[in-house]
Amino acid sequence: MFYNVVVNDWGETTYVPTSAGNILLAVVLVALLAAAAVCATRLKASGSAAVAAFPDSKAGVSSNTRRRTKCIVFCAMTIALGTVLSNIKLFSFPTGGSITLLSMLVICFAGYFYGLGAGLLTGVAYGVLQLLIDPYVLYPVQLIVDYILAFGALGLSGLFANAKNGLVKGYIAAVIGRYVFAVISGWIFFGAYAWEGWGAFTYSLAYNAIYIFAEAAVTLIIIAIPAVKKAIGRIKQLAVE
Repeated sequence: MFYNVVVNDWGETTYVPTSAGNILLAVVLVALLAAAAVCATRLKASGSAAVAAFPDSKAGVSSNTRRRTKCIVFCAMTIALGTVLSNIKLFSFPTGGSITLLSMLVICFAGYFYGLGAGLLTGVAYGVLQLLIDPYVLYPVQLIVDYILAFGALGLSGLFANAKNGLVKGYIAAVIGRYVFAVISGWIFFGAYAWEGWGAFTYSLAYNAIYIFAEAAVTLIIIAIPAVKKAIGRIKQLAVE
């Protein structure tokens, strides 16, 4: 009902969502964004990221509603922009994986702005959108690893939402998290594509490191530029105030 089993151009048996499946994914995406907003308003942080102190009062309820609305808008914007940037590929590999223009960084903003819970949920929502746009599912468990866990790990940026140099630390944590799940997926599900003379695990370690860490290196250089760092700080202030 929710998916069709088809054979792709490479002779692989894949799972493709039906119309009903796409509707279900869209509903899940919206629900994840709503849940991210709830997590953001419940987060008790210091400074400008603090939530309303009086949720039972009329003013508190209104404040929470505004924060949730703003969180949904900003998280949805990061997902949309991340999706656009994921299609601007500086380099693509024939068997999957590509170096994109800052797409991982944009998804990390949700965690950096609103904390771990909102970040993880936004990352998962981004994975759901990727399933809607360009699904590549050979096994049901692979779907969970590649689309739920790997993209969800980008929300680990929220671990350092209020830390000094939190964006850099959070981005590194997020990239490492995504890399771990990408390696697991490549090792278990795509070992047959290993280079000649390479084992499935070592191949996955090397292959995924090439494109993930190459993009990370470029991103870290860009966000170290003072003007970029200042602009991101201003965006965060707008997102949480």
